[in-house]
Amino acid sequence: MWLKYLIVFAAACAVDIVPLPLPPAFVVMVFLQIYFNLDVWVVIFVGVSGSILGRYILTLYIPKIADKIFNHAKNEDVQFLGRQLKEKGWKSQVAILTYSLLPLPTTPLFIAGGMAKMKPRFIIPAFVVGKFTSDTVAVFMGKYAAENTASILKGIVSWETVFGLILGILLVTAFLFIDWRTWLQENKIKLNYKIWK
Repeated sequence: MWLKYLIVFAAACAVDIVPLPLPPAFVVMVFLQIYFNLDVWVVIFVGVSGSILGRYILTLYIPKIADKIFNHAKNEDVQFLGRQLKEKGWKSQVAILTYSLLPLPTTPLFIAGGMAKMKPRFIIPAFVVGKFTSDTVAVFMGKYAAENTASILKGIVSWETVFGLILGILLVTAFLFIDWRTWLQENKIKLNYKIWK
């Protein structure tokens, strides 16, 4: 039985370690909980733990990739954004917590934090609270919906899932192409498409 929980951990970690807006970890957790008929609370604790490890690793390796993929100006821009977040103190923690509670992909948050070379300890605590709360709700809703598996499978490709994917891609795109320094210092939105090396 523990092997099934290890699969939950590994799957949640895998979807959250990748810097692309993949399906959220709670979708994997719900699927595996239903498929293996696992204890909901154990799935939540194990899955959220895997998700946290995945996001932690993403935060650690994204600066190395960012330096190779994005030009110096874009990396400086994002690091400026990170310094601004650090200066806000508890307000930043509330923003991270709020963002983690929303049904939005947290990939952009961790890409931004990693590129800004923010320490994971700055992002992870608020993320843990938000992630545990939102995933608990999602997994219990999935367990409840398991009685209607046929209707769930019909609704896998729905306007909500397509909208979530598009929104995740737009957030990552906005994060990459907005000149954050200009926006925060001069209150002007400026796009910069020359970010690649």
